[in-house]
Amino acid sequence: MEFSLTVATKIDDWQLIKYAEDLGYDRAWVPDSQMIWSDCYATLALAAHNTSRIKLGTGVSIPGTRIAPVTAHSIASINRIAPGRVFLGIGTGHTAMRVMGMNPMKIRDFREYLRVVRTLLRGQEVEYTLNGTTRTICFLHQDLQFLDLEHTVPILVAANGPLALKSAGAYGDGLISVFNEQPGMLQANLNLVKQGAQHSGRTLNADFHTAALTSALVLQPGEKLDSERVIDECGSWVAAALHFVYEIYRYTRQEDVVPESFTDVWDEYCAYVEKMETPEEKRYLQIHNGHCTFLMPEERRFITPKAIAGTCLVGEPAAIVEQLRKAEQGGLKEVTLLPPMASARKVLKDFANEVIRRY
Repeated sequence: MEFSLTVATKIDDWQLIKYAEDLGYDRAWVPDSQMIWSDCYATLALAAHNTSRIKLGTGVSIPGTRIAPVTAHSIASINRIAPGRVFLGIGTGHTAMRVMGMNPMKIRDFREYLRVVRTLLRGQEVEYTLNGTTRTICFLHQDLQFLDLEHTVPILVAANGPLALKSAGAYGDGLISVFNEQPGMLQANLNLVKQGAQHSGRTLNADFHTAALTSALVLQPGEKLDSERVIDECGSWVAAALHFVYEIYRYTRQEDVVPESFTDVWDEYCAYVEKMETPEEKRYLQIHNGHCTFLMPEERRFITPKAIAGTCLVGEPAAIVEQLRKAEQGGLKEVTLLPPMASARKVLKDFANEVIRRY
């Protein structure tokens, strides 16, 4: 099992990644979300220059905000600073798009995007279409090493639906999801990934990577999930999960998209959103306030023990280790933690001392 961190991308807080490296973490994911955080590639460049071991990549890159050649070029530039330590996490775009009131990229377009990025990172020519015009493109001046195309950049795909999972099999080297999925979900998803690989003439190797994103908190002896400390250190992640579910519900109007962990606060949360002062046509500007960074005070009441248990990796050390062992037996190879910005160092240190060293 690899242990990793995901940061709230802040360019002058790249030291958090160095801190995690010193604690023994294996990988750092730097999100690409232009309306709420700093630029991910600038932050990755600073981290790459100032670290020596930890793997570095986007967590995740958003195709709707950067054309495919730019994404391939950007991650290959980081690979030049930290050769062999770089990966590309990529997804259709939840927050980065929804915080502008836009929808994530459609899967057909996402699949094509992956194809172009994959081929360019191999240093090969590829047919690329932009604004209805198709041309053959490739990176020039490869012998001058403006980019590192020699060391492979694994592509780790954030995917949930069947078509996205099959696209991960066709062009990806790994899969990133959330930790608290239903038992057996990872294997079911991997079956769809394998179908996508087979349809594309690929065979997935045993090193196909699997990672899960969550937030974690090590409970003190006798501590309850409704303690102020627990809410402080888990709240931003729980709230972000609630925001995500609401966006899906708003789009589908299907009650079954609401997980059991949120059923006891769902009606109250929906009423809270309806009463937001921001007009409905631009309410997305308020819904995502604090996203994975801090907990809005008015949303604190939604961070219930049930919501925490259903979305976070939380418990006393032995209980967390047991959860991780079960996840590893189910096929998970990495867990990455996204703590709130204000307590990130404390959360990472507690987890390293109490969990990683016991694993």
